[in-house]
Amino acid sequence: MFFQPIAVSFFEQPTLVLARSLLGMLLVKVTEVGVTSGWIVETEAYIGPGDRAAHSFGNRRTPRTEVMFGPPGFAYTYVMHTHCLVNVVSGEPGHPEAVLIRAVEPCTGIDQMYERRGKDKKLKKLTNGPGKLTKALGIDREDYGRPFFERPLYISEGKQVENIAAGPRIGIENSGEAKDYPWRFWVKDNPYVSK
Repeated sequence: MFFQPIAVSFFEQPTLVLARSLLGMLLVKVTEVGVTSGWIVETEAYIGPGDRAAHSFGNRRTPRTEVMFGPPGFAYTYVMHTHCLVNVVSGEPGHPEAVLIRAVEPCTGIDQMYERRGKDKKLKKLTNGPGKLTKALGIDREDYGRPFFERPLYISEGKQVENIAAGPRIGIENSGEAKDYPWRFWVKDNPYVSK
């Protein structure tokens, strides 16, 4: 099964629009052991510098956040509690925004996902969280700064999504009023959504 990377113009949407548009798209990672992919079923938008939950809040520019200050459509990966998380850089250059990919529904390479995550997992637990999906797909810190419109880590056309739900983001309790922003989006009733 071969998928084509989406055009870079897809990423040139306002961050909240992009966070919804990513639902149903296919996240693909090509490694030396094969191809794994999953349909994106959950995202979270982070709109720094005014978003207290964003790493770029207050225009905080560090080696870690540098990629967010560039053009949209690139990977912002970072490690949190030993898990690697993957974000799609959004916003215009100089406006550091990103969309966290929170969960995917497995599509191809499921055997490889089990190899990476452990054979005792239920299928719906393989990729139903931001750290789980990166481990399952083989996405790591080395993917920092990669374009999502070229192999080996890319986003491809997926499938139509009918019902999208929105609500507060998860795990950002210490971010003041930002913890209540309804900037988490998910495919309603999809069993692979994280919570």
